[in-house]
Amino acid sequence: MENEIVKLISRYLELTNEEASALTECILVKSFKKGDILLREGQVSKESYFVIHGCVRKYYIIDGGERTTEFYVEEESVASLQSYKNKTPANHYFECVEDSKLAVLSYEKEQELFKRVPKYETLCRISIESGFGQQQEALAKFITSSPEERYKNLLETRLDLLQRVPQYHLASYLGMKPESLSRIRKRITRK
Repeated sequence: MENEIVKLISRYLELTNEEASALTECILVKSFKKGDILLREGQVSKESYFVIHGCVRKYYIIDGGERTTEFYVEEESVASLQSYKNKTPANHYFECVEDSKLAVLSYEKEQELFKRVPKYETLCRISIESGFGQQQEALAKFITSSPEERYKNLLETRLDLLQRVPQYHLASYLGMKPESLSRIRKRITRK
């Protein structure tokens, strides 16, 4: 069977046999169970991930409670860039919300890949720039929206999460309590 990550990257880059071989050698594909923690607060991130299948949640512990800030699904990168690049302890967690299949890349293997496959580095840069722009827009929309508007936006842009993620995680992600989310859902359903 062709390496899944090579197949995926081949959609964006034309790869020589040597480049495909380098990707296969450097990027591992691993399966994780629902509930597996990929990174804990206080750990230095040694790996970045790419979701082939599944869902990963980013959350913080604030005043003893979990606050979800992101969900990563198919064809999205999962990285604690500050920790990963600067070798500093992370201030958040990454947890698999579903059984997940992820491409896993260590910092050392990433540096090796950049040398062996320079166009892979370009692809990563373009992906990070795109993701950063999307994060800026999402943050601005979150800050300027009411809780009901946030939920409506979720319905428009990330409907799949409603079927994949427990309501209490969605409520945290939307910046509200689960009871508030229930009321908003009922109100919207009645309209």
